Amino acid sequence: MSKLFSPIGLRDLQLANRIMVAPMCQYSAVDGAANDWHFTHINTLALSGASMFCIEATAVEAIGRITPGCLGLYNDAQEAALKPILSSVRKYSKAAITVQLAHAGRKASSHTPWDGGQLIPVAEGGWLPEGPSDVPHKADEPPPLALDGAGLKRVVDAFAAAAKRAERLGLDAIEVHSAHGYLLHQFLSPISNRRTDQYGGSLQNRIRFPLEVFDAVRAVFPQNKPVGVRVSCTDWVEGGWDINQTIEFAKELKKRNVDWIDASSGGVSPLQKIPLGPGYQVPFAQAVKEATGITTMAVGLITEPKQAEEIVASGKADMVALARGMLYDPRWGWHAAAELGAEVSAPPQYWRSQPSSQKALFGATTFGTR
Repeated sequence: MSKLFSPIGLRDLQLANRIMVAPMCQYSAVDGAANDWHFTHINTLALSGASMFCIEATAVEAIGRITPGCLGLYNDAQEAALKPILSSVRKYSKAAITVQLAHAGRKASSHTPWDGGQLIPVAEGGWLPEGPSDVPHKADEPPPLALDGAGLKRVVDAFAAAAKRAERLGLDAIEVHSAHGYLLHQFLSPISNRRTDQYGGSLQNRIRFPLEVFDAVRAVFPQNKPVGVRVSCTDWVEGGWDINQTIEFAKELKKRNVDWIDASSGGVSPLQKIPLGPGYQVPFAQAVKEATGITTMAVGLITEPKQAEEIVASGKADMVALARGMLYDPRWGWHAAAELGAEVSAPPQYWRSQPSSQKALFGATTFGTR
């Protein structure tokens, strides 16, 4: 039996397989609100065969958006815009729906990737980003505003408020974004965190604010529903955040009953040197899992079914999360199940799509019309 297609439980959430559609920024919202693009995107990938779909990095306040087109969950209009999308997903898909709550910090006010991805100056319609310190992401950029005590409390409250909205929407889980050089990662990394108060300097101090955010989210989200964390396990820069610090951070999260660690990397510095290759981040998930026993997700250039099967079957990670692979093949889970001799859930309207050699793929018999 395929290990990739074996069930796994996260608190009361029971997943039929070990595949998650990873959160992928679409940069297509209007004033933070989802629209027809998100309806199409989410509904399509909710039928991928993955047991869980994670909504893209979703800002907890306007200043925390990466770009003006980023999704948000900080006002009533944004909450209302997601309702019909989620209602449609629930009608036709059995996938659990998660949201990744995020704050861009000093990487906010950026152009979309297809427009260059650079900082939008205030004079050109952007806004002044905030961060743990007044250290810019790039040397030629103006410095962000260092968050003071009131600002830190505001951000914590914003994460908690967004988590409450996620619960009202009936979402199944939350992932707290502490990776890719965004605000919580900025607090973790000595590259971006130059504070001299209780939130900077030592490892214990640098992990303090991300833990406060996690605590705030966990406190307001139902205890029977899981909350995970995405981390960058290394900055890929000498003297930056690394896997050993990640493990210590994960141990503190384990004390708080974190439900999973989604092990990614990079994003905090343009000086990073990433050795890209198939499954290049899998060793990070394995290291966290072996050191802490926390459920881990492996992500990053996982594209082939047998590759994903080996990752889970060998115990390197408990789940895999696919992003670009799912965009390229929105039925990746179906094809993986067919290759590995497993079954997936699909709406009956699609049952006749399976090739004659794969009649057990959907666990359904052939049917026709008279």
